Amino acid sequence: MEPVKIAKQMVEFQKATFDNSFNAMSMVQEQAERMINMGLDQANWLPEEGKRVVDAWLKSYKKGRGDFKKIVDDNFTRVEQFFAGTEKTQKKK
Repeated sequence: MEPVKIAKQMVEFQKATFDNSFNAMSMVQEQAERMINMGLDQANWLPEEGKRVVDAWLKSYKKGRGDFKKIVDDNFTRVEQFFAGTEKTQKKK
């Protein structure tokens, strides 16, 4: 088997593993968000300002998670393009 093909398969495996792990983590975080929101709805003692702070915190957390996913996906794309270029170069030889 060619080294470039092995490397491409390794990257594909790592990307699939990352995607599956990220999706599982996202589901856990979304469930935690639902629990927090249910708790906030029942917390009559918490002022409205406190609820807005928690809501802003949750939105910030979700945005950070989305930004992280985008950066990782972009870098996986770059690695895949690198190996595609390397593969084309080897075929020309």
